Amino acid sequence: MSDINNLRVHITGDDETEFIESLIPLLNENVSLTTDNDKTAQHSCNILVAGLPDKEIVASNNNLTTVIIPWAGLPRTTRILMLENPDIAVHNIHHNATPTAEMAITLMIATMKKIIPTDQKLRAGDWTVRYDGTSFPSFTGKSVLVLGFGAVGQEVSRMCSGLGMNVTAINRSGQTKDQNETEIHSIDMLDHLLPNAEVLIITLPATPQTQKLIAEKELSLLPDGATVVNIARGSIIDEAALYEALKSKRISAGIDVWYKYPDEYSRSKTNPSEFPFGELDNVVMTPHLAGHAPNIEQMRANALAVLLNAAAKNKPIPNKVDVQAGY
Repeated sequence: MSDINNLRVHITGDDETEFIESLIPLLNENVSLTTDNDKTAQHSCNILVAGLPDKEIVASNNNLTTVIIPWAGLPRTTRILMLENPDIAVHNIHHNATPTAEMAITLMIATMKKIIPTDQKLRAGDWTVRYDGTSFPSFTGKSVLVLGFGAVGQEVSRMCSGLGMNVTAINRSGQTKDQNETEIHSIDMLDHLLPNAEVLIITLPATPQTQKLIAEKELSLLPDGATVVNIARGSIIDEAALYEALKSKRISAGIDVWYKYPDEYSRSKTNPSEFPFGELDNVVMTPHLAGHAPNIEQMRANALAVLLNAAAKNKPIPNKVDVQAGY
């Protein structure tokens, strides 16, 4: 395919200096990149890189063919806007899929091996867990259900397989196998698969269809002693149902995504839920850290460059978002 002579790309957003400096050397020479230092450029660009694009710009720019969200997911307001502009394609990037999957595995291991309560006891000089018959399960042969099989879900599946676990997944299409021979089912098989899921790892996007997808009934279908890991969005699991299931000690959980988030003034004094999850010793809690990595801006630049260079070469742009579905 031939190159486009001049692909005009505009990136919006404050404090993007590090990101843009990492991005520029990676771009095809035919990509003309502008930033908010030249705000007028967004009125004539071909591709707008923005998580929350301006409604007026999208409506008035007759040259705009594509909006790229510079992270995973589709914000609700962006989805509404792009539903009103169906001729403009929407894409996103999955630069943090690997660190997010690594956090899922970390939470799974810490929860199943009871690392946190054991550490706390030993800090107080208490060695009894070594002698009281407490079991620490092996991962080999354990059954894992990965709910959501996008970029993160596929990485989680690969890592679980590497631990010797038996992986089954659910995705929208219900395709039967991936390249790692993971069994993949459609969402209507969820209730059938949950009773065999010794570990449930949630990697779904937040959409109207996934709100409270896992509620009291679904949690009750899990086998006794199951572990739930959520690195997707808190709203996918019913808050009260999750707390009650954990309080009963029937399951355990590793949770990175929550129900209440602080503003910039309350970051040291905001409980992540109206329920006291922090009082439970069968849950490992982290404050939405899964996508964090020391080189995350370079990873984001690398991922965005792949999309922009494909467009510059007049090739299909990866990671197209189904705006109607919400991901």
